[in-house]
Amino acid sequence: MNAEPATLAAALAALPAGALAGWVHFASLRRVTSLLVAGRISGVALQVGRFALLGGVLWLFAQWHPVVLLAGSAGIMAGRACALRRSG
Repeated sequence: MNAEPATLAAALAALPAGALAGWVHFASLRRVTSLLVAGRISGVALQVGRFALLGGVLWLFAQWHPVVLLAGSAGIMAGRACALRRSG
């Protein structure tokens, strides 16, 4: 499968964009957990927002090309690793 230069450029852009989206998604997990444990309904709203944001980002990646989706997904996993390492 030969990818065009524009697709490769989009894949290179999707990697850090995915890392940022993954970091935001997983860094907010502690806040969601504390809200839900405290019995606050705002935790549910934040959880839905987290999934909507990540789903939207993945949908945008998928609209371009499978290579872009793969690069963006790898970025999300990198963002996850950074967020979880930071939280200890």
